[in-house]
Amino acid sequence: MIEIFTIGFTQKTAEQFFTQLKQSQIKRVVDIRLNNSSQLAGFTKKEDLKFFLREICQLDYLHLPELAPTKIILDHYKQQKNWQIYEEQFITLLTQRHIETFDKNLIHQSGLLCSENSPQYCHRRLVAEYFSRHWKTVTIHHL
Repeated sequence: MIEIFTIGFTQKTAEQFFTQLKQSQIKRVVDIRLNNSSQLAGFTKKEDLKFFLREICQLDYLHLPELAPTKIILDHYKQQKNWQIYEEQFITLLTQRHIETFDKNLIHQSGLLCSENSPQYCHRRLVAEYFSRHWKTVTIHHL
């Protein structure tokens, strides 16, 4: 059984975010954001997050931009605000990237990180569901 967790950081304080991670069964955070170094990322900027995860939660950090949308897909969604089109384009991208061939050990007991507070309209949910469809024995936990 492969367990995949998902988490977003917006609308959370650092205390809430890191406490939630500490209380989960996560072994690593897999950052699937396209841009993880923006000033808007606050306490989740790449190098800061890597340090905080290690020091506060004793968790590993891995950035996998292969699980992020392209800038073109993301920009199109920001302009059009059409989730159905975004979802179709992103799933096509995941299929083209053959993410189902990723090492399951990297994903098992990992928390897929993105910025959105809720998984409903976030690509982290789509990635987790894609793995679930292809690997069959996946349990998804949205934190």
